[in-house]
Amino acid sequence: MIALGMFVTALALLLLGIPVAFVFGAVAVGTALIVPELGVEVFSLMPYRIYGIMNNTTLMAVPLFIAMGLILERSKMAEQLLLSMSALFGGVRGGLAISVVLVGALLAASTGIVSASVVMMSVIALPLMIKAGYDKSLSSGTIASSGTLGQIIPPSIILIILGDVMSVSVGDLFKGALLPGLVLVALYILYIIILGLLKPSLMPPIKSERIDILATIKAILPPLALMFIVLGSIFAGVASPTESAAFGVIGALLLAVINRAFSFAMLRFVLLESVKLSGMIFMILIGATAFSLVFNELGGSDIILEFFGHDIGNVWIFIAIAMLAIFVLGFFIDFIEISFIIVPILVPVMHAFGIDPIWFAVLIALNLQASFLTPPFGLSLFFLKGAARNSVTTLQIYRGVIPFILLQLLTIAIVVLFPDLVFAFL
Repeated sequence: MIALGMFVTALALLLLGIPVAFVFGAVAVGTALIVPELGVEVFSLMPYRIYGIMNNTTLMAVPLFIAMGLILERSKMAEQLLLSMSALFGGVRGGLAISVVLVGALLAASTGIVSASVVMMSVIALPLMIKAGYDKSLSSGTIASSGTLGQIIPPSIILIILGDVMSVSVGDLFKGALLPGLVLVALYILYIIILGLLKPSLMPPIKSERIDILATIKAILPPLALMFIVLGSIFAGVASPTESAAFGVIGALLLAVINRAFSFAMLRFVLLESVKLSGMIFMILIGATAFSLVFNELGGSDIILEFFGHDIGNVWIFIAIAMLAIFVLGFFIDFIEISFIIVPILVPVMHAFGIDPIWFAVLIALNLQASFLTPPFGLSLFFLKGAARNSVTTLQIYRGVIPFILLQLLTIAIVVLFPDLVFAFL
């Protein structure tokens, strides 16, 4: 009961808006002090665990991929890509929305940073879509959902974190998530095409201007080349995710130099932001380590294992409950908190049922992607509203993301029914 009380207390404090790392650490220390048989001695192993985190070569890929994405965003390459794709598809009904989805997929495969993708597309694509007569809810939903594709299409920060938490190969996770991510992109595009046929007034075609083929190729090829180098080296087994991330940073810097967008001010910004974001993730990880240490000492994981393994005893009910719990929690807390607190609790049960960890991790990643869109605390909704200002209302944004959330749930169902999608490249 004390272990379950820890869990409920942590969730309550998170909902109050207290910083995540402090919540986990404070609940762990408070519980250890209250329970006489624990005491502060329970944390005697913490220095070794923290040292292990800092020496984890898998997690070294996190700041590197963040830096790569920030370089592409600050050097305006991502902006040029969006403008070129918009010109290429703008003359087709729904073409602007389709171009936003495709650019979101390309940015996901070359950067993986949701905030940068959503803000950039909100600033550039949203005014274009509204000016062209697109429905504001559709425009908002398309931009917010396309920006979150970086959660499932590798290289994804969440896949790296899940790889560490679930003790599976990040390279295998990247391979396993690629096809489900492309299925989700295809569903987005199919939805836009069907909606355009049923309700053409929502997305009128725009007058096509003369397309500069050379400029379009110049904007599209560099990110594509970087994507193939980074992912290709992982899939071919030439480099580990951490090594390919390092190559990605060097490649992004070279592209910035070639495009004459490099400056030491940009480099300073990229380095500082990478340290800030990485520091936040690692602080949460250290707090979560303290929490899980006390939680396991109190027998919390044993209770959950007994509940699912003996009281329920059905693998599909466990998967359904796990997916539902993650989806509901995604309305209130973000993917990092869920990854470091909820997922470790589920891992022993997963092993007990003999569930493939790669397949289960891809399901979790797809589910966590929805947490960026689910109101009231979906981060993509905040990024979009902040960048769009008064162009769209909060209600229009909420209404616009609902069909895309349903498409994400449909993708989860497809991966459950057709698990070979995950193993196609393994």
